Amino acid sequence: MSVSQDTQSILGFQIVALRHPLLRRIFQLLPGLVLFGVGLALSIEADLGTNPWTVFHTGAAPRLGVTVGSMVIITGLILVLGFIPFREPLGLGTIFNVLVIGPVIDIALLIIPDLTAMPARLVALGAAPICIGLASGLYIGAGLGPGPRDGLMTALARRGLSVSVARTVVELTALTVGFLLGGKVGFGTLYMGLTVGFWVQLFLARLRIDDPTPTGKHP
Repeated sequence: MSVSQDTQSILGFQIVALRHPLLRRIFQLLPGLVLFGVGLALSIEADLGTNPWTVFHTGAAPRLGVTVGSMVIITGLILVLGFIPFREPLGLGTIFNVLVIGPVIDIALLIIPDLTAMPARLVALGAAPICIGLASGLYIGAGLGPGPRDGLMTALARRGLSVSVARTVVELTALTVGFLLGGKVGFGTLYMGLTVGFWVQLFLARLRIDDPTPTGKHP
């Protein structure tokens, strides 16, 4: 994910400078985070397996006696604290990511009816990667800082691992721990792993907000 290189240190965090047009970025960021939570809730309700981090969240939540959304927030906060020793840039989007997605998941899980018929479960699973891809295009394209899980991956990548290896290490770890804790792994896990990236790439190319060209300069 591309973020501004202008940062300042506050309480040990490297804070990414806000970027213009700020209001447009925020109005794109927030719907993206809401849609991301809805997409994850659809994958959970399908009950056919979901992406690695959600496997972890759904496995760990009952162990701690919290909701899945609360587990998303707890994990995000822990990962954000890890930004300090890694000196990973933290932005407004990072904070909103932690605070918005978890509650949306819990609300969506209350609203979406329990899916028992296999056709309905397959529809929910089929829609989840599209929702997540569009959501990622919106919130990543806003350029207001990485999500905490993306930040962990990029921190490892900046220390010598390739991005693909860093993502694989992080997601396999989350998947394995989540599975051991009781998270659901299944066909949906493979399906989402093969499809989410395509939708993210498709939508991000169309939704990325470029920095305005300085006055008097042209591309």
